[in-house]
Amino acid sequence: MGARIGADVGGTFTDIVIERDDGSLHSTKILTTHDAPERGILEGIARVAGEADIGLAEVEQIIHGTTLATNALIERRGAATALVTTEGFRDVIETRTESRFEQYDLNIVLPRPLVERKDRLVVRERLNARGEVLVPFDDTGAHAVIEQIGVAGYEAVAVGFLHSYRNPIHELRFRDLLRAELPDIALSISAEVSPQMREYERFNTVCANAYVQPLMASYLVRLRDQLLDRGASCPLYMIHSGGGLIDVETAAAFPVRLVESGPAGGAIFAADLARRYGRDRVLSYDMGGTTAKISLIEDYTPDTAKTFEVDRTARFKKGSGMPISIPVIDMIEIGAGGGSIASVDSLGQIRIGPHSAGSEPGPAAYDLGGTEPTVTDANVELGRLHPDTFGATDITLNPLHARSAIEQTVATPLSMDAHLAAVGIAEVVDENMANAARVHAVENGKDLAGYSMIAFGGGAPLHAARLIDKLGLDELIVPPGAGVGSAIGFLRAPFSYEAVRSFYTTTSEFDLPGANRVLAELTDEAHSFVRAGTDAEVTIQRQVAMRYKGQGWEIPVSIDAAEFDELAAESLAHAFTKAYVEFFGRAIDDVVIEAVSWAVRVASITPIPPPVELSAQHASDTSWSQSRLIHDPAAGHDVDGAVVQRDDMTVGDRFVGPGVIVEQQTTTVLASHHQAVMQGDGSLLITRKAVR
Repeated sequence: MGARIGADVGGTFTDIVIERDDGSLHSTKILTTHDAPERGILEGIARVAGEADIGLAEVEQIIHGTTLATNALIERRGAATALVTTEGFRDVIETRTESRFEQYDLNIVLPRPLVERKDRLVVRERLNARGEVLVPFDDTGAHAVIEQIGVAGYEAVAVGFLHSYRNPIHELRFRDLLRAELPDIALSISAEVSPQMREYERFNTVCANAYVQPLMASYLVRLRDQLLDRGASCPLYMIHSGGGLIDVETAAAFPVRLVESGPAGGAIFAADLARRYGRDRVLSYDMGGTTAKISLIEDYTPDTAKTFEVDRTARFKKGSGMPISIPVIDMIEIGAGGGSIASVDSLGQIRIGPHSAGSEPGPAAYDLGGTEPTVTDANVELGRLHPDTFGATDITLNPLHARSAIEQTVATPLSMDAHLAAVGIAEVVDENMANAARVHAVENGKDLAGYSMIAFGGGAPLHAARLIDKLGLDELIVPPGAGVGSAIGFLRAPFSYEAVRSFYTTTSEFDLPGANRVLAELTDEAHSFVRAGTDAEVTIQRQVAMRYKGQGWEIPVSIDAAEFDELAAESLAHAFTKAYVEFFGRAIDDVVIEAVSWAVRVASITPIPPPVELSAQHASDTSWSQSRLIHDPAAGHDVDGAVVQRDDMTVGDRFVGPGVIVEQQTTTVLASHHQAVMQGDGSLLITRKAVR
C-alpha cells in the first residue's frame, strides 16, 4: 500500500502518524483543539506530511480514532434526545437493574440517566419474549408521540421497545411513521444498534447512540470535507471499540461503537508487538494526558467483552457507570493521565483525578495558564521531565510554575515541601494504576504472574518501570513510537465488524432452524459492513453466550462450524461444559443448558509481523555523558541520574538506571535497579539488574 495516516484525538494530545509504503513512520503530537477537533488533526497532518515530504494526494488511507463520543457522554454535551419506549417501561433506564454498586452505602447516589424522565415517551404495544405480538401497535398513539417530538424540538430520537431484539416489527413501524413526519431528525432503533436481551442495557445503548449521533455525524462530515479540500481524496475510516475499521457512513450511523475507539487502537498496537516478541501473556499499559488504560492480551489477542461501562462514578465499581452493550476490547480506564489534577481531600490524603487539566489550560508546567498541580507537574519537579529534553515542539516546560502549583495545592495543606509532595503525587498515581491492573486481572480470573508489560502513550514510559515493581512483573517493553502508540495501532487494525443478537434456545430442545437462520443473518450483516471498506480475504469467528438454566450471566463458547447439523445440541453442550470447567473449575450435572446470545465477527486478514530476535547486551555497558538530579523510588531520594537520547542508542546497548531515556514524544524512567537493552526493532527491553 501507499502512504497511510493514523490520527488519534485524545483529551490532551492529538497524535498523527504517517506510514510510508516502505514501513517507515513519521509522527507528531499537538495539543487537542477541543472547540473543533478536526482543526488539530488537519494541523498535525500538515506538519507531519511536510516533515515526511508526502503530499496528501499520495495518501491512500486515513484512519481515525477519537474520544469525542466518550467525552460527549461523560460531559453530557450531546443532542436533545427523546426516548420512545413501550408503555409501562418509561423508567427502565432510571430504575436500572435495582442492584447497588455499594451494597451497604445508605446514601448511595446512582448515576443520572442519560435521558431525563420528561423526555421519555411511551407507545402502547407489547411483544413477548418469543417476539409474538401481545398488544398491537397503537398507530394513533404513535402519531401523538411524533407530534409531541416535533413540537418539543428534539434533535434525536432513541426507540427501544420491549423484546424488539427478537422481533423489530414495532420499532420499524415507528421509524416509518417518524420518517414520514420528521425526516430530518436523527433516529436510532435498538433492534439495529444493540439487538440483545436485557432491556436496561439495550435501552441505555440506543439512548447513547442517539445522544451522540448528530454531534459525530456533523464532525465526521466536516473532517472528511476539509481533508478533501486539502487534497486528501483517499477514504477516511474509523476504528471502532472492538479494534477494527469501519467506513465513515457506518460510524455516523452507529457512533456508540466509537466510544472506546482510541484505546482500542492501543490494544491492537500492543497485540502486534506481543506477537513480534512471542509474548503470549501481556499487560497493555496506555497512559496519555487524560486517562490510563490497562488491558490483557493472551495468545496475541486482546480480551474482548460484549458490554462495558462509561463514566463510572465510583472507582473500579461495576454498576456505577453507564452500561453500553456493544462488542469492545475489554479494558479498565481510570483518570490517571499526565494532566490528571492532584488535590488533598478532607482526610489529608493526596487524590489524583479523575478531573484533568487537558490541553486547555493544561498542566501548570506547560505555561499556558494552568494553575492546578498535575501528574506532569510532579514529574517535572522530580527531574523526570525537563525543559531541555521534553521534545514537544509547541510546549516549553516551566519548572517554577510546576513547583508553585504543587506547593499551593498539595504541599502547604500537608505541611511539607513541594518536592516531597511531588513524590507523594507520583506514588499515589502509580498505586492507583497498579490497583486498577490488579482489579482488572481479578475480574477476568487472571493471575498476572508471568505477564510482560508493554507501555505506550506519552505518559506510560514515565511510570511503567515503577508499575512492574508494584505488580511483580519481570519484563517491560517500550516500543519505538510509544508516544503515539494508539495511532500506530490504527494502522495495524483489520477491517472488522461483530454482529450480535440474542436468540434463546436450549441444548435439550435445540431450535436447529432458528439457530442456523440467526448465524446466517449475522454473518451476512458482518460481511456487509466489512465489504464496505475492503475486498480482502476475511476470517469468520462465531460465538454463543451460554449458561445453566437459572443463572443470570453467560460465558462465551466458540463455534467451529458455519452451520449446525443434527448433532449440534450435543456438540454445544460438550463445548459449554469444557468452557465452564475452564472458568470455574467444575461443571454442574443434570441442569438444562441455555444458549442466549450469538455473535459473528468478520475481519480482514492482516499479515503476521516478523518475529524480533532478542538482542543480548554488549559485553561492556555504554557510558553516557549527560546527567541530572532525578528522584529514584528504589533509593527513596534524589540521585545523579544519567540522561541519554534514545536515538543515540544502538542495538545491544545497555542503559543502567537510575536515569532517563529521552525522545521527542515521551521519556522512559529507570530506577537504580532497572536496566534497558536496545532491541533490533528499536524497542527497549527493561528488566531488573541481576543481583551480584
